Amino acid sequence: MGRVWAVANQKGGVGKTTTSVNAAASVAVAEKRTLLVDLDPQGNAGSGLGFAARDVQRGTYDVLLGRSRLEDVVVPTALPQLKLCPASGALVGAELELLDLPRRELLLRDALERARRRYDHVFIDCPPSLGLLTLNALCAADAVLVPMQCEFYALEGIAQLVATIDRVKATRNAKLSIEGVLLTMYDPRANLARQVAEEVRKHFRVFDTVIPRNVRLSEAPSFGKPVLLYDVSSKGAQGYLSFARELLGTRAREAPQPEPSR
Repeated sequence: MGRVWAVANQKGGVGKTTTSVNAAASVAVAEKRTLLVDLDPQGNAGSGLGFAARDVQRGTYDVLLGRSRLEDVVVPTALPQLKLCPASGALVGAELELLDLPRRELLLRDALERARRRYDHVFIDCPPSLGLLTLNALCAADAVLVPMQCEFYALEGIAQLVATIDRVKATRNAKLSIEGVLLTMYDPRANLARQVAEEVRKHFRVFDTVIPRNVRLSEAPSFGKPVLLYDVSSKGAQGYLSFARELLGTRAREAPQPEPSR
């Protein structure tokens, strides 16, 4: 059975979609059958692999609403082992449409049941909010990957996510846990970045890999490619390849997981 990862952080601009795309691509080049599910109405995970939301005819929206099966909307990518369930523009209104449906928070979990047998790893790129779409991802996932930029409000944002995960774990998905925090856009020259990183390590499991600020990493999506296909020698590509190795070995640093003080 495949493992399902929700890549989540309700704070925008922390490298969530970058992590979803490049972690999935890096796991795929390790010869693991991989699926990336774009659950963000902005559709940036799809465009980062060359599939603009405006050009998608069927995608995650249709799967959630029961109009298509997951296997019927999945598309191949430039990497043989990586498939994509893209987001169409219709996903923007999905939260409202889902409100009146029975089992509305479990629709993605139900859709992924058969996918677990086809794929070794499924990555869900969540929207930057804690709404019904993210709730679907948390109910479907085995574990949560939390990309986090080392800046002032980082811990407050994670505290809200932890509270949501705790509620989901208590009521809908008992196995759910935070696999680890991935530090992104890290600049070791900044005192604040180092201080925040030290504080996060006191409260959470933190991956040894740190993703640096990297121009090639930010350029790659405009070419519709994961960074390892854009510039495999770049620090960004090497960072995510290292993260994939760590993730496949589940070697996150152990630490208690209390909710940080607000």
